[in-house]
Amino acid sequence: MKYDIKDIKLAKKGALRIEWASNNMPVCRLIEKRFSKEKPLKGLKVAACLHVTTETGVLMRVLKAGGAEIYLCASNPLSTQDDVASSLVKNLGISVFSIKGENTLTYYRHLQAVLAPKPDITMDDGADLVSTIHQRAPEMHNNIIGGTEETTTGVIRLKALAAQGKLRYPIIAVNDAQTKHFFDNRYGTGQSTIDGILRATNMLIAGANFVVCGYGWCGRGVAMRAKGMGAKVIIVEVDALRALEATMDGYEVMPIKNAAKVGDVFVTVSGDTSVIRGEHFQVMKDGAIVANSGHFNVEIDIPALKKLSKKKRTIRDYVDEYTLKNGRRVNLLGEGRLINLAAAEGHPAQVMDMSFANQALSAEYIRKENAQLEGDVYRVPQEIDSRIAELKLKSMGIRKDTLTAEQTKYLSSWESGT
Repeated sequence: MKYDIKDIKLAKKGALRIEWASNNMPVCRLIEKRFSKEKPLKGLKVAACLHVTTETGVLMRVLKAGGAEIYLCASNPLSTQDDVASSLVKNLGISVFSIKGENTLTYYRHLQAVLAPKPDITMDDGADLVSTIHQRAPEMHNNIIGGTEETTTGVIRLKALAAQGKLRYPIIAVNDAQTKHFFDNRYGTGQSTIDGILRATNMLIAGANFVVCGYGWCGRGVAMRAKGMGAKVIIVEVDALRALEATMDGYEVMPIKNAAKVGDVFVTVSGDTSVIRGEHFQVMKDGAIVANSGHFNVEIDIPALKKLSKKKRTIRDYVDEYTLKNGRRVNLLGEGRLINLAAAEGHPAQVMDMSFANQALSAEYIRKENAQLEGDVYRVPQEIDSRIAELKLKSMGIRKDTLTAEQTKYLSSWESGT
């Protein structure tokens, strides 16, 4: 078995942390139990490019129980938990190619490593794996029957590829499942982003002007948590409906050129490039804190920040202080990468339970239905989404109501009126 990790001796610690996560992922445990009996993924090779965290460790265990042969690499150079990677290698026999802090060259070498066995299914978080595949000769991956995509940024990239007629195999957009983006993106990103900022800075959120760039589901979550901690939240948005929604939710909305002058903390969650640029750094307050919680580190124009600076130093773990030529200081967190994974541990296990349940069940769906799917991006089937919600409620001891026969008939008829 091939692998490339930091230290195999970290496996014991990683196993305990995976166990802790599993205790908070009851839906995945139920799927793992069924997969162990039915082996729906038997004989399939799965190449996964995901954040190598404790929760991902639980997903790998589920896929392994289903009979899959797994090859795993990181979807971000700073998100790997090295003890988890070690445990997956030593205790589950999974080929892992992931080291926290790996450079760009190593990152792409690891992508190639998980593709070398010619997988049948891909699991992506950000679409780097699919992008790499599509730059290779078609005959090298003709055996791929389908894939899944975990995050908003990746779905955007894949839909662009599909729109050009170039997507070579079907992808299930796990991110678009209601049990994923309503919860993972909002509650997971909201909490874990604040967690990452606090671990990196130990700052007081209350009273700060907290600028959130982007008011999608992730932006909603970050804004909600910052407001809950007493921050004065400012939203930067280009979409009229989202800007209107942010206003109705009680936030101040303004362009980034205005927000740059008053913000104390900035968080980008837009999925787009160069949201915070050179002209914005120049007018920021001395000591402003800038972080990103979007998938790629392109939302903050870091090359422009470097060009404007006369000095840089690492003043705390995950905090790079840039002194601009005008004398003001800008503090960049986590090298502009996902702050919730760079400085913290990512989303809580309770919310990843639903996200990774979608991953596992979507892989099973691809195995069964791939002959009916084309080179396009598909939503998670509604029956899978609903089943996961039902299982999650049951695991939480919550009972919902049900429709009566009369109510069911009423909702499916047109005759009844005033």
